Amino acid sequence: MVSSAAKPRSTPPQSDHGKGAAVPDAGARGITLPWQLAGLAALFLGLAAALIFSGAAAAHSVADPGALVRWGLPVSKAIHNVSLATVVGGLIFAVGILPRNLKGRNPSPRGKETQGGAEPEHPAFTRALAVAAVAGAVWTLSAIAVLVLTYADVAGQGLSSDPAFTQALVYFMTDIETGRAWLAVVIIAAVVTTALFGLRSLGGLALTLILALIGLVPTALIGHSSSSSDHEGAINSLGLHLVGVSTWVGGIIVLALLSGILAGPKPGAATDITEPTLRRFSTLAGFAFVLVFASGVINASIRVTSWSDLFGSAYGQLILAKTAAAVVLGGVGFMHRQWVIPQLGRKGSTMSSRRVLWQLILAELLIMGVTSGIAVALGRSAPPQPTELAPDASPAFILSGYELPPELTPIRWLTEWRLDWIWVGVALFGLVTYFMGVAKVRRRGDSWQWFRSVNWVIGLVVLTYITSGPPSVYGRILFSAHMMDHMALTMVAPIFLVLGAPVTLALRALPARGDGSRGMREWILVFVHSKFSQLVTHPLFAAANFAGSIILFYYSDLFGYAMRDHVGHELMNLHFLLTGYIFVLTMIGTDPLPRRAPYPMRLLLLLATMGFHAFFGVSIMGGTGLLAADYFGNLGRAWGPSALADQQAGGAVAWGIGEVPTLLVAIGVAVMWSRSSQREATRVDRAADRNNDADLTAYNDMFAKLAERDARLAERNKLEGR
Repeated sequence: MVSSAAKPRSTPPQSDHGKGAAVPDAGARGITLPWQLAGLAALFLGLAAALIFSGAAAAHSVADPGALVRWGLPVSKAIHNVSLATVVGGLIFAVGILPRNLKGRNPSPRGKETQGGAEPEHPAFTRALAVAAVAGAVWTLSAIAVLVLTYADVAGQGLSSDPAFTQALVYFMTDIETGRAWLAVVIIAAVVTTALFGLRSLGGLALTLILALIGLVPTALIGHSSSSSDHEGAINSLGLHLVGVSTWVGGIIVLALLSGILAGPKPGAATDITEPTLRRFSTLAGFAFVLVFASGVINASIRVTSWSDLFGSAYGQLILAKTAAAVVLGGVGFMHRQWVIPQLGRKGSTMSSRRVLWQLILAELLIMGVTSGIAVALGRSAPPQPTELAPDASPAFILSGYELPPELTPIRWLTEWRLDWIWVGVALFGLVTYFMGVAKVRRRGDSWQWFRSVNWVIGLVVLTYITSGPPSVYGRILFSAHMMDHMALTMVAPIFLVLGAPVTLALRALPARGDGSRGMREWILVFVHSKFSQLVTHPLFAAANFAGSIILFYYSDLFGYAMRDHVGHELMNLHFLLTGYIFVLTMIGTDPLPRRAPYPMRLLLLLATMGFHAFFGVSIMGGTGLLAADYFGNLGRAWGPSALADQQAGGAVAWGIGEVPTLLVAIGVAVMWSRSSQREATRVDRAADRNNDADLTAYNDMFAKLAERDARLAERNKLEGR
């Protein structure tokens, strides 16, 4: 049976467990097309069953758009989700898992071979991009279908070629939030697809992957999450969930489609990349599973708030079914990691281990199809909790999405929390991966300073407190709290994070690849030495960005957008964290940089930024116009100072508190300068000891010769009577 598994078969192989019982033809050479299609069929079967069970496809009692729209919309969404995941999976494999060329050598500009000794593309790399390109075309078409069918569903009318239908559809795309979101998805999908058909450089493909992931944002901002009681928590957890699902599901789909060519002409030969491909994807899938499961539980807990709703409603039961499927998939992934992949890594791995490998992946594909169908049905089903804005909603809830917190007191600087799951996820990921790196470095016998680890932990704790704690809660209500939040985000957390030296740790802990693929270590080095890095880490640019972006942000409409819009708020946090991190890195960081400023210039730049912050704080303190007046002036806050008085207090925060971290950084620069001078002096002394002070002797001999020459010249001039 093992020997015949590698040969083409016209009939399914027989099972060892029962005579005549068919098993999937997923042998040593991979998963065949019929079983790949079976995974897609499982998606639609799961979708149909979930829609019927939940009643989401039943006829509407009022303004029913017809069966075509009721069934066509979820089917289109299912195709959209699968194709988007496939695009993401294909790009991940091309950018970070598969070797670029057959022998790992530099490719030609067009990616195919042949001049200058460049090797042709690896067949797996070529197929991964081909799969992603085709999936991108399907993604674009399905997004268009979802856009049109969503309008028909909202309007309660069937599809029509009537000009009035077209005119209303255009209004839906340009003026209604849901329509604008799906229009953005269509545009992103079209751009990504175009890039996939034209790009072959790894840098361009990495940017395309980022753009494809951005395509998840509009879908996270609409639907049930956008109208939940904790709408920002629901949106953030759903966004993380979509990233994890797209990575995991898309990776499994692409892996199944690559299964026939990973082994090359002969399994186990030098051209066989099955084991490293599986090992790399297994690590990524492990993080994706944790992300999917944790974010799914968080999102479900926001929508379903009682046990009776969980077990007694169709929505809750669909969540339970989806959770059970995710646990089974996690178990299958654990089997891959613990048993199957180690067998493949051993010399002379058997065909039976490869058969088990592809059978498990086939099982994952089938279960994921059913789970994806359930997920689409969940999006069409009404959760137990109401999702409509209450008619008596307060001004604060309308503007910020939350009711006013209680009056700010000293103790509430510790007690009022609203978890921002994106930044909580970032902090947890940073904590886990950092200490995984420390453990790996120490297992190798190298040392890692505890001082760096402590600073990294403190930085992550501070970051979590800033983004999820009282500064964030009250920063949406009080300008003074917002300014404290901003100053801590851009000037306190970065100091500790920079002192943790995460890039240095990553370069020490991550293994270098020798097969031409780019892992995290290779991508870090590419980024560090890139033109973009040279620009943003240039000391003058970093200082100008650190100081100047404050003026551009607060004295433009960007500030109001960041306060009103969730995406704007998250981008604000990201921007100020990065600007602060880069500036501090150029001042006192030890991680590798394209260039470093001399110590005198660093001190001058720090003094300049201190003066600029002082000027900014004083201008806010003396200002009489309210910034973001349509937001802070309409919150209906009955406690605390007036909006203008609070803004002026925020100016004092920017002036007073903002200078302390900058002064600490200046002290750090002075200490580093002193230590650098001491090291240079020590180096010179050691060199003098080695060569018997040859440099000083040569220096003194030079002056002695000059003095002797001057004496002879003076004597000659005297004799000549000059």
